[in-house]
Amino acid sequence: MNQKSQIRVLIVDDSAFMRTALSRMVGSDPGLWVAGTASSGNEALQRIPELNPDVITLDVQMPGLDGLQTLTRIMAEFPRPVIMVSSVTVDDADTTFQALGAGAFDYVPKQLSGASLDILDLREDLIAKIKAAAESRVAAPFQIMPRKPPQAVESRRAGSFSTPEIVAVGISTGGPKALQDILPTFPADLPVPILVVQHMPVGFTAPFAKRLNDLCAVSIREATHAEVVKPGVVYIAPAGVHLTVERSHTQTAICLCDKAERQLHVPSVDVMMQSVASAFHSHAMGVIMTGMGADGAQGMSAIHREGGLTLGQDERSCAVYGMPRVCAEMGILDRVVPLAEIPGEILQAARFRKASVG
Repeated sequence: MNQKSQIRVLIVDDSAFMRTALSRMVGSDPGLWVAGTASSGNEALQRIPELNPDVITLDVQMPGLDGLQTLTRIMAEFPRPVIMVSSVTVDDADTTFQALGAGAFDYVPKQLSGASLDILDLREDLIAKIKAAAESRVAAPFQIMPRKPPQAVESRRAGSFSTPEIVAVGISTGGPKALQDILPTFPADLPVPILVVQHMPVGFTAPFAKRLNDLCAVSIREATHAEVVKPGVVYIAPAGVHLTVERSHTQTAICLCDKAERQLHVPSVDVMMQSVASAFHSHAMGVIMTGMGADGAQGMSAIHREGGLTLGQDERSCAVYGMPRVCAEMGILDRVVPLAEIPGEILQAARFRKASVG
């Protein structure tokens, strides 16, 4: 494969070891080409016009111009997809989510074990996200949306479904930015609970939930074991454990379990949604959003089979049209809408009525 047909990548990291390691990972795929490296934010800004990379990988923590500051300059001066490379620390996780809000396409975590990298996992994640980023359009920087419910979308099929008592959301690549976009539009009196499985490494879900909670009127938190599910709360499944629900006549509780379920992802969208379908039957609503792979297809199928409402994000608004595509091709989606219309669809299905003033 010649260089003209390869995806050009600029690697920015202050660590010589990381620049070498990332360069080797990127260079191992014939579809990618390391156009150059930079050891600082300022050097990256100088090299972008010269190298014209298709995708940039950017370290979060750098001396001088840090990753967030460098990203802001890139998006303003040379807009193109940027993937943040982040250590699994609370500070780095928080900065990473700020970067996603400022226009970064996605992130990959540095999985450090002593002085060594978990090369295989990081390599596969990095290459897949670089390729997805190269195919994407550069998104505008995130703007905090007004804290009022969007207009409920008129759904021709809404009347044929039971009112959902719970909403199960599955999302992966491009998800943090998508959730930061739509969750602030939900009202504080959201009449249903929402369970979210967002594929993330251990250490990222708690800071992510905290950031979302700070942005939203609705309450958002990382789910805990045996917690009773309540309307008006969005529960983010913790990384590293599966989330299911147990329902009695009076309440529904969250169950967290780290037992192997033969699933590629932990937590798994399929495991969560199948549990919701089993507990709530036709009163479940499933939402499948941007992400690579097929996690959620079996869970959405279970909700569809039980008579619950199934909603998919459309191709145009997805960062990666993978998980919703699989569900669409299976014929199990009742509605397919752009990202911005998902909150309205949920409110419409839940028969939300804005309180009158006065």
